[in-house]
Amino acid sequence: MGFFFTAPRYMNISNTPNTSSTITGFILLGFPCSREEQILLFVLFSVAYLLTLMGNVSIICAVRWDQRLHTPMYILLANFSFLEIWYVTSTVPNMLANFLSDTKVISFSGCFLQFYFFFSLGSTECFFLAIMAFDRYLAICQPLHYPTIMTGRLCTNLVVSCWVFGFLWFLIPIIIISQMSFCGSRIIDHFLCDPGPLLTLTCKKVPVVETIFSTLSPLPLVIPFLFIMGSYALVLRAVLKVPSAAGKRKAFSTCGSHLAVVSLFYGSVLVMYGSPTSEHEAGTQKIVTLFYSVVTPLLNPVIYSLRNKDMKNALQKFLEI
Repeated sequence: MGFFFTAPRYMNISNTPNTSSTITGFILLGFPCSREEQILLFVLFSVAYLLTLMGNVSIICAVRWDQRLHTPMYILLANFSFLEIWYVTSTVPNMLANFLSDTKVISFSGCFLQFYFFFSLGSTECFFLAIMAFDRYLAICQPLHYPTIMTGRLCTNLVVSCWVFGFLWFLIPIIIISQMSFCGSRIIDHFLCDPGPLLTLTCKKVPVVETIFSTLSPLPLVIPFLFIMGSYALVLRAVLKVPSAAGKRKAFSTCGSHLAVVSLFYGSVLVMYGSPTSEHEAGTQKIVTLFYSVVTPLLNPVIYSLRNKDMKNALQKFLEI
């Protein structure tokens, strides 16, 4: 998939446009610092990226090879881990390349492809967190009907729906933005192609496009979040009715890992997008974006493996192979 559009060209990092030709790309500033610090950041994020891949691949393999984990809960978790691999891959490899680059240039097609995949995978993650909450609601609030409701077919349909809706949601707005002309500086003070800095570089402000994007962007966050909160409100009400303390602990432990992941992801995302972008300094934007795009995918396998006895046993069995 490619995006084609015209805009003024710059010979270097300046604000003087040459309207006779087109821009060849944007400049992602990333984390401006000395060469030694850039190399240190490269090593740090390389290790984090490799650990993220290893952790999520281990969960996928454990679910694949342990027959006891062939249940909707763990099938959803394996798909979520697969999603996390691609989510972190949409930004980190380019960020690592920029640490070692002198120009820090990203092509137009590369910028908008990153923009599309990062936001589409982020939306898909929100939808996955919602159906995982739905699965926990059925398991705790409708235990007798759970096997007949959460069938393999329904589980598959939910997984496919998450991917389809996630990747369709931003398609048209991003294509529209990619067709706009860009003037002024081509510098993006971020480590990825974020819509805020991109829209400030357009030659002519198009309020309709900005309104459409600002309307569509929060919905994949807000709607699943409200669904998750509603599901856990019903779960909490059901758990409080359980007479035994052991039963309550078991129910809470079933939901604990998912709630921790939801808190990490939504906590950072809502800080970033819950208020106007203009209210955030560029440095704060980068740090918060790093947290939900790099740190959270790194921590998720740890959370799920440490808080889940079946997963711990399956991972130990897999690692012993």
